[in-house]
Parts: sequence; C-alpha cells; structure tokens
Amino acid sequence: MKTGLVGGAGWLAAKGLLIGLALTLAPAAALAADPAVPAPAGAQPDKIPTAILSQLPFLSGPRLSPDGTHIAAYVTMKGQKLLGIFMPATGNTKLINTGQDLDINWFRWAGNNRMLFSVGKTVNWEGDDAWQTRLIAYDLATDKQIFIGGKTEGLIGDDVLWIDPEGQSLLLAFQQTIYDYPSVSRIELASNKAKQIVAPRDGLWDWYADDKGVVRAGFVFGDSNWKMIYRTKDGEGFRTVVRADNEDNEAGFDAFRIYQGTDEGYRIMLNEATGRYALWRFNFATRKRGEMVFEAPGVDIDDFDTQLDGANLYAAWFTDDRPRAHWFDADLAKVQEAIDKAVAGAVGDRMATIVSYSRDRARMLVHIGGSNDPGRFYVFDRDAGIMQLFAQANEKLKPAQLTTTRYTTYKSRDGLDLPAYLTLPRGREAKNLPLVILPHGGPYDVRDDGTFDVEVQFLANRGYAVLQPEFRGSGGYGKAFYAKGEGQWGRAMQDDLDDGMDWLAKQGTIDPKRVCIVGSSYGGYAALWGAVRNPERYRCAASFAGISDLKRQLKYQIAFKISKRYRKDWRKTVQGEETFDLATVSPLFAIDKLTVPLLIAHGDADQRVPYKQSKLYADALAKAGKPYEFITLKGEGHGFSSDANQQLWLDKLEAFLTKYNPAS
Repeated sequence: MKTGLVGGAGWLAAKGLLIGLALTLAPAAALAADPAVPAPAGAQPDKIPTAILSQLPFLSGPRLSPDGTHIAAYVTMKGQKLLGIFMPATGNTKLINTGQDLDINWFRWAGNNRMLFSVGKTVNWEGDDAWQTRLIAYDLATDKQIFIGGKTEGLIGDDVLWIDPEGQSLLLAFQQTIYDYPSVSRIELASNKAKQIVAPRDGLWDWYADDKGVVRAGFVFGDSNWKMIYRTKDGEGFRTVVRADNEDNEAGFDAFRIYQGTDEGYRIMLNEATGRYALWRFNFATRKRGEMVFEAPGVDIDDFDTQLDGANLYAAWFTDDRPRAHWFDADLAKVQEAIDKAVAGAVGDRMATIVSYSRDRARMLVHIGGSNDPGRFYVFDRDAGIMQLFAQANEKLKPAQLTTTRYTTYKSRDGLDLPAYLTLPRGREAKNLPLVILPHGGPYDVRDDGTFDVEVQFLANRGYAVLQPEFRGSGGYGKAFYAKGEGQWGRAMQDDLDDGMDWLAKQGTIDPKRVCIVGSSYGGYAALWGAVRNPERYRCAASFAGISDLKRQLKYQIAFKISKRYRKDWRKTVQGEETFDLATVSPLFAIDKLTVPLLIAHGDADQRVPYKQSKLYADALAKAGKPYEFITLKGEGHGFSSDANQQLWLDKLEAFLTKYNPAS
C-alpha cells in the first residue's frame, strides 16, 4: 500500500509523529535545548492519563538503506505491526502489510531498492504446535512482494547466510523437503530462481558463509558430541577441523565473521580469566584465538559489526547500566562523542545512540532518549551539518513529568551480587513505600537495560517504588551468572526476587507488607509462582502473557527454537536435572495453595507463549473458586500492537493494585 504524505520539510503521518524540522545547526546546539522544566523536588507529579502513557510509538527499529536515502522501520497502525519505508527527500512512505496471522520476525535491506523480511506463525506439526518461518522480498520500484525459498521446505525458511550488498541475490539454507537436512542455495531475489551450491549432509543443521558469500563452515550436533566442517575457499572440499563433546565451551559459534579468502576473522568468545564474553581475533582453520580486540568492563559483548571487507571493525555493542557502543571507527566515535556532550546535563538521564548508518557513514540515524524520556529519532547529515528530527515516540510525555531509573546492586541469600534497576516515585519520601517487583521476560539471555519503560513510569507515577531485578540467568553478566540460573525456574531465580524485596525493606525504602509482583512472559510466570510459593510476601500478583504449565511451554519451545542443536541444551537450562518434575514449579498444578488475588491477561493470538497457558489456568481457578480476574485481548500477540489494548492493561492493573495494594 502506498500513501502520500505532505512533501518537502513538512513530513506528516498517522498520529502526527513524523516531524520534518530541519535544524541547520551543529548537533550539540540542535539537541541541547529541552522545553521541559523540572518539577520542584518535593512536588508530587500530576497523574498522567493512561491514554497518554499507552500511546505506542508509531515506528520502531528504524534502519537506513545503504545509500542513506530511505528509512525502513516497524510501524504500528490500527493494531497491526507493519513495515514502513520512508523517503525523506520526497516526503512519501510505503506500508507493507504481511497479513493478520503472521508475525514479522526481522527485516534487512538488500541493496537500496529491496527489503527482505522474515515472517512466522504457529502451525500444527505432527500433532503439536511448532513455529514456522518464511522469507519475503519486497521490491520498492514495483511495489511487489515475492516469496523466497523452496515450495516444500521445512519449518525454518529464513536462515539467511549472506546478502549481496547490491541486493541481487542471497544465500539461504533450508530443507528441500521435511525429510532432508538443510542445503544451501543461491537465490535471485527478483525471481526466486535458486541454484543449490552446497548439498545437505546428515546431521548438519547450521551453515555459515563469509563476507563474500562463500559457504565456509557447518556444524553437526549429535546427542553427546559435535563437529565442525570447514574450508578456506570456494571449490575446496569441506574437512572436519574439530570434534568435541557437547559440554565443550567452544561449541557456540553464533557470533563470528570470516574474511574472504583467509582463515582469519572475529569471534565473541569467553575470556576464562574474567568469565565474560569478549571480542577476539580467531583462526577458523586451526581453531585458535588470537589477540583480544575488546572487552567491556564487567559485562559481555552482545554483538559487533565489520566493514564490507570483513577485516576491519566498525563497533562492538554491550550493556552495562545502559546500552553502549565501542566505536573502532574514528569518525563514528567523534560523532558519538559530540552527541553525548550535547545531551549531557539535560533533564533526566538522556542518552544518545547511533542506531544505523549509511554505507559511506555520511548519514546516520540517532536516537535520543532515557529512562524518563520515550525518545526521538534524528537523521544526521554529516556533510551538511544538519540534524533533522524524524520521529518522536510520544510527544505528549515530557521528561519533567517522569522519574529517572537508578542502576544498583544487592546481595542474594547465597552471596551473589544481583544488579537491579530501581525507580522511586517523585515527590514522595523514599521511606515505607509500596513496592511492585517487575521481573523481565526471557528469562535467559534477556535483561533490562535502563531505557524508557511504560509500565515502570506508569507505576512510579501512581506512587509505587518499582524494582526490576536482574536475577541469575539474565543475559550479559558473564557465563557464571548465566549458569547459576540453569534449572532454577521457580527456585533460586525466584529467591532473587524475594531477596530484592528484603534488601529494600531492610533499608526502610519499602513497606514489606505492601508488595505486589507484576510481570510479562517469564515475568508473568514469576508473578503467578510468587503468589503461590510465598503468599506471605505478596498481597497480589498480575501476569500478562505468563506461563502456568512449564512442561507444556517447554515442549512448545523445543519445536519453536530456530536450530535443532539448541534443543537439548534448552531443555537442560529450563528443567535442570532430567528427573526434576516441572509440575512442582508450575502454577497450574498448585492452585490449592493460592490465597492471594490474581490479575491475568493474555492475547489470543500470542505465538510466543500460547494463549492456552493462561486460559487453562483461568479455567482451573474458576473451578477451584479462587480469586482472580482474566482478560482476553482479542487479536493481540506477545506484547501490545494497539494503544487500546495497552491502555486496557494499564487501566485493569491500576484498578487491581488500587484494590489490593493501594499506593496511598
């Protein structure tokens, strides 16, 4: 669908969130001013209407095209998640609708005039639910979509190994039929014409290519061991370069890049001395690491980016108290430094992030926001020296109305240092406050990051202290911290939440008799389980898209996981010992122990945690005569795709908390 927008500098789109404001100033001058005036320290802020708090960003995740002339982004409109392509020079945009029953998993540019995007949905697979993905190419010139892949391929259809920088072709690994292992095909994006270039091999599920589109490596994973096959260049045969037990720390090869024509590259690997993951040079033929290129202080490296030659680095990304980039590229480092200086000293804790850049780095997308600022995106033209406001997340929310979030740590009962984010209500003494514990989803390899969070600000505005514990198993804190969460659903991971409450109570910050636990996804599970496991601690619990039956969810996730080589590890991570009965830490099987009121909400189109997880629980609660409220969000997935649904959740949560754990 193509929609015409007001051209020139006056961009306009749905909700009036795209703003053309050309600032012919240096970036620092353009960003330093903020019309918000801080409220007096002792003043309690006005109650912000949920209709304003619930306003979803019109767009998210924007990415510049390689030439910097177009911007692609996720777009939320009328309860649907679409893809939008914006053309600042003409003021036009195109919206790509994938259909109601498909989730958009990711998108990427393929050259300057073509988009690739992955879609997924839950399907019936041999009597069980499973996750199916497919790949679509969209041509900007013709406004047409084309399926990319094989007609009889298996569940996973979006395993892209390499994309031609000019957008003419790609390498895709997929099963030709459900009875085959994946092969690799070179596919022309204009026609979906495919040529198989690497044949399937028994047991091999994962292929990898270098920066020039040569398939260089593959991994075979068995029940107890694995091997890596490898070649230096196209035309060579693959040879086995390593065989190892599945417990070998070197088994994971997800984050790596290989230079064309050499055995050298980069890889994120464990630094045994610190127990954290750092960026190293690596020889893939000898399987030997070279020098360590970069290690973030105290946390893991999340990802990195190389230039097109694959040999030189742009940046490495990590999160300590907030997301950060370490720039190897001197020009980008200077831009980051200038923008950081511009936002320093502004209201709250605003931070600047370069989220995307053109191939020549002449144009960049910059996000400015903070824990008390939903943020805005700017287009920075370095040659012209212009910073242009492109999109604003929520123009009705001002930093002065909101409160900043503080990064802190506390001790668990077994002596583990647990990071956490603490947000205190403005205008209230930090003493004997009501508390909401808000555990994140995931739970593994996921963490909070101190950026703007609607629920956090909503709860703080209503007078609650909000604790977001980074419980054991949370991502980014090193191997040992992750490992301590293995097999600890409902056990030590739950202890960590309770220990955060005790820490705040000992300080006198919160009243331990006025605590509620609220969460989504895994956080929803933790809320439901906390209410059962420790009813003496919690006055109430609220779950959005939570899990009530761990065994059922694990079975679904095993089919859902992208790569079959993760299945055994994932089962062990969640379940722990093979003999452990997950029913013993599942809320669905402990209803007789429930004594506190519950609020449960779930979207009936959720394809991450099936709606059945909450529906079965609600039905069992009704049968047992337990106190609960259950809300079905029609057409909603694993999150919020409409302002109305998010507002409904906040309104229900506010009424629930007011009744069972009032802030006043």
